[in-house]
Amino acid sequence: MEKTDVLVIGGSAAGVVVATVGKAFHPDKDVLVVRKEKQVLVPCGIPYIFGSLEASDQNLIPDGALSQAGVRVLVDEVVAIDPEHRTCRTARDTEIGFEKLVLALGSTPLVPGWLEGAHLKNVFTIPKDKEYIDAVLPQLHTSRKVVILGGGFIGVEVGDELNKKGHDVTIVEILPHVLEAAFDEEIARRAETVLAARGVKVHTGHGVKKILGNGSVTGVLLHDGARLEADAVVVAMGYRPQTELAARAGIPLNKHGFIHVDEYMRTEKPDILAIGDCAEKKSFITRTSRGIMLASTACAEARVAATNLYRLSAVRAFGGTIAIYSTVIGDTAFGVAGVTESLARERGFVIVTGTFEGVDKHPGTLAGTHKQLVKLIAARDSGVLLGGQVAGGASTGELTNLIGLAIENRMTIDSILLAQIGTHPLLTAPPTAYPLIKAAEVIVKKRCGYA
Repeated sequence: MEKTDVLVIGGSAAGVVVATVGKAFHPDKDVLVVRKEKQVLVPCGIPYIFGSLEASDQNLIPDGALSQAGVRVLVDEVVAIDPEHRTCRTARDTEIGFEKLVLALGSTPLVPGWLEGAHLKNVFTIPKDKEYIDAVLPQLHTSRKVVILGGGFIGVEVGDELNKKGHDVTIVEILPHVLEAAFDEEIARRAETVLAARGVKVHTGHGVKKILGNGSVTGVLLHDGARLEADAVVVAMGYRPQTELAARAGIPLNKHGFIHVDEYMRTEKPDILAIGDCAEKKSFITRTSRGIMLASTACAEARVAATNLYRLSAVRAFGGTIAIYSTVIGDTAFGVAGVTESLARERGFVIVTGTFEGVDKHPGTLAGTHKQLVKLIAARDSGVLLGGQVAGGASTGELTNLIGLAIENRMTIDSILLAQIGTHPLLTAPPTAYPLIKAAEVIVKKRCGYA
């Protein structure tokens, strides 16, 4: 029998972080990662393989981080877990004993069972699978008309990347606007405007009824009766957690099919932990169950799990998921952290919002200056920041992270108004009209009755 102290199943972002951080905090322990893939893709970089990158080989997580940390890697597939005896069995019939087991099983593309025609040739998904992506690329790149089913982040990013390559791209989204599951309407509309200006067609408000074709795909039929011609269809309708292995081992799942975990990422079997897309998520603000699947969230959970493997820390626990997303279409970026205005109202909060649009460099006449819009959502009674959205240039991602950090530390809108910041003409908005602070000013004025 192969033996290890810490066994990690899964080698994507969460698996890499829990293994390397776990080894750093517990250097005397042997850490073994078992993964199915010979090479692992950077999850968030996958859409860019279809346009900006030359090949999937430019989007790999290097194994050097694992080997340099002293982590062992076994390319195999775990097919069974025996929690009582603390053993696993692999597809190659290797038995592995462990003290601690971390499940980083990830997720797989969701293809609804009702979607007729999903089996046709040239109907693709976007999995985190290098071999599949490599096989799809030549087929997709010879297709002229491509229909993307789903206007979330993956659908929009893959659609925009294919558009860069000269494909005729149409995105179909059942919601009134693309990205509306993550952004408020006014920001989602901006994203649609940018897509349209770049030549991407958007069909919203009606979902797909079935994929058309006889052998190979020829088009898509929507619920409103519209027919869209297609040489290829990309199904980007979300992902589902890969939890079958856990379920077979008797590890409890929540009602949405995610592995149930506590604030230390422990399952109901304390020596077995779960992190990343397969693990359940609860909102940082409302504690309601969420279906968020993000590599950044997975890595945060991995650090919590790794540092608490053998002894618990009262200060290194996971306090709930803050939805922090960002994307870019052309040279316009969009970011969101926390709850949107619509979700805050739906959850029962009495809120006040503030929006300000300025520029991301100063003076605005500098080359490369981009408009920068910030919208903040705060609780009216306490002024605590609940959410924020950004539309702007290249600094959008880090500004969105800053808003997420403020939410996690329960900062008030007054604290943001009075925050000390550093600025530079080529790097930031001006200190006199910093959009984050000016948006906070709008909210403070409203709460004080001045606006």
